[in-house]
Amino acid sequence: MSLRQFEYALAVAEEGSVTAAAEVLHVAQPSVSQQIRGLERELGVELFARTPTGLVPTVVGRVFLREAQSAVNAARRARAAARAGADELVGELVVAVQMGFGTRQLPGALSALRRRFPRLEVTVFEEPSSAELERLGRRGALDLALMAACERTPADAHHLGDEEFVVVLGAGHSLLGADRVALRDLSREPWVRFDRDSALDGVLLEVLRENEMTPATAARVSQTATAVRWAAHGLGVTLVPASAVPHGHEHLVRLVSPAVSQPVIAVLRNDAGPAETALLAFLRQETWPEILSPFACTLEAEEAASMKSAEFLVR
Repeated sequence: MSLRQFEYALAVAEEGSVTAAAEVLHVAQPSVSQQIRGLERELGVELFARTPTGLVPTVVGRVFLREAQSAVNAARRARAAARAGADELVGELVVAVQMGFGTRQLPGALSALRRRFPRLEVTVFEEPSSAELERLGRRGALDLALMAACERTPADAHHLGDEEFVVVLGAGHSLLGADRVALRDLSREPWVRFDRDSALDGVLLEVLRENEMTPATAARVSQTATAVRWAAHGLGVTLVPASAVPHGHEHLVRLVSPAVSQPVIAVLRNDAGPAETALLAFLRQETWPEILSPFACTLEAEEAASMKSAEFLVR
């Protein structure tokens, strides 16, 4: 048996199919099938049963997978401990960021981490879906996730600050004369929106619903920079985190009323090593605004007012 076989079996259990597991693992489907069959032959048991909804672990499989997860976690801890010696660290750190968050802070923190551990390879990707971020975190596929706090925020999340959302208007828009734009003044505007499974589109829908507004969709995009540029050209207005506004478009940005913000949290994997811990420390050193607003994911207003003491945001 090998750790690779353990990881493949855990992925199949999580995804419910060999095809989906291969996609997540970035390997060919036959490779996953072969490893699972080899593992079952070696153990002499059937780990998965085929059902109309996909592959599910058998009773024996569930027992085995619990131990397999412990073995994989222990191996990761051992690798991290070995690499941390002599002030040196090698290997890969996987960081996922909810799209639009930490755009100003993450580069500085990563640069500091790179200077601290020059041999460390860091993989960073943006994820538009908060549900996918949660899923990847539960699977142990992420070393650190930077995301908005919400109803299912883990108990050990680290609150870094807040992201205030701003509206981006087209050049020459009549509302550019105001310092702050009332959301109701945008009731007849078309919106440049994000993909339907994007957390940012969820923010817009929630905000407009609270203000009894229904968005007219001018276009849907996948990136915050694209949304800002299209809004700047007058295709429609858009709502994005302030830190995600590309340089050169600041003059088209206005705060909104009522204010819209979300608390930003960092979530580390359970067996976090020195690289994740160091990156969290560098992120804390960056400038994160503290903004209280009536909209903060699913937090109640009174919880937002005492955010620093909320147990699921402060370790």
